[in-house]
Amino acid sequence: MSKISFEGIGEVAATFACGDGVTAGQVVKVTGNGAVGACSDGDRFCGMALSAQDGYAAVQLAGLVRVSVTGEGVSAGWVKLAADGSGGVKAAATGGTELLVLSADSDGAVVRL
Repeated sequence: MSKISFEGIGEVAATFACGDGVTAGQVVKVTGNGAVGACSDGDRFCGMALSAQDGYAAVQLAGLVRVSVTGEGVSAGWVKLAADGSGGVKAAATGGTELLVLSADSDGAVVRL
């Protein structure tokens, strides 16, 4: 267990309308005015849904967040990331967004949005 915690640092969240496909803990993308939806494989994401119910989602848009990671190539440092299509992120060979990864392990990665 790590003695270092990044939880809540710089967190900025906003409420958006969302569809049924949005669940807490997944990365999301803007789908319309004031609305977010689930990401497809390779999509750029705007943040992570902290909660989702009754057609609305609280989305973290900035700060440090732990995300699930699929595949290889995500390690500490500046990494191009894109949605993996299943709620997490992956290293992006093309496209994506370069983000600062503060730590990466089998539980996911801490990323600065």
